[in-house]
Amino acid sequence: MTDDLLERPPVHALLADGTIARIRPALPGDHDRLRGFYEEMAPENLRLRFFSASRRSGTRAADRACAPAHPGYRALLAETDGRVIGLAEYDTGGEEGTAEERSAEISIAVADGLHHRGVGTLLVEHLVSSARSEGITAFTADALGENHEVLRLFADLGLRTIRRFEGPEVRCTIHLDQDDAYLAAVEARGRAADVASLLPLLRPSTVAVVGAGRTPGSVGRAVLNHLRTGGFTGRLFAVNPSVESVLGVPSHPSVAALPKTPDLVVVAVPAASVPAVAEECGRAGVRALVVVTAGLDRTQAKALLTACRTHGMRLVGPNCLGVSNTDPELNLDATFAAGHPRPGTAGIAVQSGGIGIALLDGLSRLGIGVSSFASLGDKFDVSGNDMLQWWESDGRTDLALLHLESFGNPRAFSRTARRVTRRIPVLTVDAGRTDAGRKAAASHTAAAATRTMTRQALFTQAGITATRSVGELLETAALLHSQPLPEGPRVAVVTNAGGAGVLTADACAEAGLVLPPFTPAVIDDLLAVLPDGASVGNPVDATAAVSEEQLTECVDRLTRCSGVDAVVVALVPTAVAAATGDDLVRALTSAPGRRARPVVAVRLEQDRSVRLMAAADGGTIPSYAEPQAAARALAHAAKRAAWLAQPAGTVPVPAGIESERAREVVEEYLAFHPEGGWLDPRTCAELLACYDVPQMPWAWAETEDDAVLAADRLRGFDGRVVMKAHWPGLLHKSQQRAVHLDLRGDAQIRAAFRDLETRFAGLMTGVVLQPLADRGTELFAGVVQDEVFGPLVLFGLGGTATEVLSNHAARLAPLTDRDVHELITSPRCAPLLLGANGNTPVDLERLEQLLLRLSRMAADLPQLAEADFNPVLATPGGVTVLDARVRLLPRRPQDPYLRRLR
Repeated sequence: MTDDLLERPPVHALLADGTIARIRPALPGDHDRLRGFYEEMAPENLRLRFFSASRRSGTRAADRACAPAHPGYRALLAETDGRVIGLAEYDTGGEEGTAEERSAEISIAVADGLHHRGVGTLLVEHLVSSARSEGITAFTADALGENHEVLRLFADLGLRTIRRFEGPEVRCTIHLDQDDAYLAAVEARGRAADVASLLPLLRPSTVAVVGAGRTPGSVGRAVLNHLRTGGFTGRLFAVNPSVESVLGVPSHPSVAALPKTPDLVVVAVPAASVPAVAEECGRAGVRALVVVTAGLDRTQAKALLTACRTHGMRLVGPNCLGVSNTDPELNLDATFAAGHPRPGTAGIAVQSGGIGIALLDGLSRLGIGVSSFASLGDKFDVSGNDMLQWWESDGRTDLALLHLESFGNPRAFSRTARRVTRRIPVLTVDAGRTDAGRKAAASHTAAAATRTMTRQALFTQAGITATRSVGELLETAALLHSQPLPEGPRVAVVTNAGGAGVLTADACAEAGLVLPPFTPAVIDDLLAVLPDGASVGNPVDATAAVSEEQLTECVDRLTRCSGVDAVVVALVPTAVAAATGDDLVRALTSAPGRRARPVVAVRLEQDRSVRLMAAADGGTIPSYAEPQAAARALAHAAKRAAWLAQPAGTVPVPAGIESERAREVVEEYLAFHPEGGWLDPRTCAELLACYDVPQMPWAWAETEDDAVLAADRLRGFDGRVVMKAHWPGLLHKSQQRAVHLDLRGDAQIRAAFRDLETRFAGLMTGVVLQPLADRGTELFAGVVQDEVFGPLVLFGLGGTATEVLSNHAARLAPLTDRDVHELITSPRCAPLLLGANGNTPVDLERLEQLLLRLSRMAADLPQLAEADFNPVLATPGGVTVLDARVRLLPRRPQDPYLRRLR
């Protein structure tokens, strides 16, 4: 094994039964433990592993795993509670192979009694990740034909596996391509393990509260009281050495003294005592902790997490409100919120306790209710990703609400969210949109602030409905919970008061919805049921004289109209309706069957921003106090419908990619520039060539004479050339006036060179010369490597206007074909590309290819800190990068999809 691997810290990951295992390289000091691991193995398992039951085979295996590091060999241990439970290794045998074909022999051993818990599979996944980073393309393995377990392990990995039978043995070749099928298989295993690990947290049979005292205002006492009064169906204990009972709940002096080991312990003790309590819980066999205590310092926080990882406990918090599960068979409310949540179907995960209380109250008031709730606090362990997977499988949740101020593994979260949002709506509050908000989020949760554009790209790609406030979140949740999705953005507005209709129409238009004109047939149809004097435009003014029956028929006819996707009914109370006894609200709720299209109400006199009105069909209809709220909710619903209607997208593999050569270019540059930096033109061009990025021909010159000779070679294209000064760190050539355009003849070349040499004396290291480009649309394409989110691909208008106008779209890499389409069509420059005003469209296929190649480069090279292609010239005949800047930093590759806990 290499020094690089030895330096990597151990990681923790979940086995199939939810147990936490520690994965790390085998070290020389592990020899005795590994030898004991094999000595404890039954003879039959030894025979299946080594084709012989000899104990000497185990000793030799321990010798090999613990030998000094050598290239092409890896050995990984899995351990729980300090016990070795598995070993997996691969060895190339010292053979380098070609860049296209390099294989290694793999072997796996799992401790007796621990088969079928995913130990071997987890180890192999980590070996696959390590091997791919070393350029290994395939594993080979020999197994006895009767060794069904290891053969099934290889077959179920999700990787392409070829078997060849040779007598009693089977030769397996496992290709290590990390395609979507493999990632989906890893996700499925991770999801099952994740849900299993959360059972002690969200479905405990026994709960203890440590820190529940006699003081009425204490948090621990409040949590205990909630558990008691909420009707928790399991066993409940308090831990307090000073009393025998708290609130009638038996109390014991310590966790170890409890008559039954709890699945879940809620910790509400001073920060200094939290690590010791966590260690005691771990030693006692507790499986999950909720730490509500705030204010842990760095040492205390590290000790808490270490105790949880060492003893295999899942952790919510610290600095949190608690967790709840309203399943009537459980009635778990381990929080200190003001009241108990109403049982229902919405899952909630928040980092802010205050926002958690607001959402619990809001959903309970609306009648939607809560399926399960987790206040994640400082989010040391359990995350929004965990909760999404729980809701996906719990059979009760049909709506997910998130408020996350930070992301641990955004790319894993994105894959999970993309899958979950196809089944249930996932909504979030887009917190930290401003600099002030991001600073507040960072100080509030001790988390790194997330940049707005990367977070919005994540939400867009994952299909998450992002709102701007808690109120908007609840307003949208009410509509998504109660109404079918609209098929599009076309809205019909109906009102009994013209002014209310105008306000509603304005709100819909401002939210991006469309109010289409009605066809003559629809107009006649509506006039036939409305009172005299009604105006049947859009909005429809049914007048104050409209009756309950007439309004019902009008709304029903509009919901059956093919040119309408949703109906908004704006109502105001009138003396006319009161005199006739008509209840216009009942006109919306009394339909005997569920309407095919969404119907929402706007009632300006309503005292709450949103209510859900019970309907005759057993459902509900949302009613809003402001037309803006109704319009925002409908716009979010329309966007969700559009997202669901499109295919998920795939990640295309562009032809002509030389990833291995690109990695060599990066390594060679960083070997001479250990701190990284901006690439010189030659290295930059070489790197782009590895990805077949179309570049304008160019030449490098360091003297005036060299510039003349270079220009002569380039003049064959057009006769005119461009000269650009270069020195390390030069970013904005136009602003520095470091560019000369449209140069003709040797005299102009010499004059331009002397001008740049004079003005930038001591800085300039040379010049780049290029043919003068044809006319076309100047675009920008780039990458920013975000420390948290990974590579973000940006696209928009280029040239000198790119920073002034700042109209860019962004998506996280790797880009799917759908992402590329949205990148090209999102910015304001899209009409220029698509052929507005009768102009010829640019070469969209080559523009898509450029973005895919840029995405692949960013995904391949974690050292790629920034890449700016500006301008990119797009014409009907092609796409060319005129100027490129690339900055590298020394970064270690990290597999974002590898199963591991934070």
